[in-house]
Amino acid sequence: MLCRRIIPCLDCDLAVPGGRVVKGVEFKKIRYAGVPWILAERYYKEGADEIVFLDITASHERRETMTKVIKKTSERVFVPLTVGGGISTVKDARKVFNAGADKVSINTAAIENPHLISELAEYYGTQACVVAIDAKRRYINNHEKVADKIIVDTPQGSCWYECSIYGGRKFTGVDAIKWATIVEELGAGEILLTSMDKDGRKDGYDIALSKKVCEKVKIPVIASGGCGKPEHIYEVFNKSMVSAALAASIFHYESYSILEVKEMLSKKGILIRL
Repeated sequence: MLCRRIIPCLDCDLAVPGGRVVKGVEFKKIRYAGVPWILAERYYKEGADEIVFLDITASHERRETMTKVIKKTSERVFVPLTVGGGISTVKDARKVFNAGADKVSINTAAIENPHLISELAEYYGTQACVVAIDAKRRYINNHEKVADKIIVDTPQGSCWYECSIYGGRKFTGVDAIKWATIVEELGAGEILLTSMDKDGRKDGYDIALSKKVCEKVKIPVIASGGCGKPEHIYEVFNKSMVSAALAASIFHYESYSILEVKEMLSKKGILIRL
């Protein structure tokens, strides 16, 4: 396996002038975290392998704000930048690529128009097309008809995972693990896999979810949602085959630096780029 990657995530609220980074819990309870390009530069200097920007208030009117954020960041930061949120066409993607992004991440548009995955892969290469999957546990009982779902046994009970779109505001009935295999077939080069149940809770990643998706696909998977301390990153690397761990809170509020996390992982035998 290649070196595992540590990726800080910047959730950007562009409803305010210039934009700001925020962090929520289970996609709610938003809290201010900082200025996008200033945080990104700090993470770059600490040794981030990549940086993800997610426009959580995406709309056509705010697209120019995001491109300005990416331009300012790309002048200061020299690791790959992934941008997601509100990208629904190749034209939308072109704007963020022109601003300095290396990859685009799509979620809602991918589910509503799966052909967009293939289009982006064809225009920009599979390595530039990331599909984000926001997954929510749906626990089952013996009376439910779930023959068409992939069931995962967890310490809390058996469940399947449902895809959500529009920033977690709408559920689709789509099985997240099955969807992961489909996006791979359509040309996605990477999956950004977020557990909605774990998001912002700081009690560890959803290992069962990460493990199952990695078993089903060959493309890289980024684990997201639940990181509260460096040991959680070690756990998801040690217990699943994810190629990267995405985190926000522990870096935004300076609980730990990226360098501290990497040094700990290296001492524990995880192949990491120092």
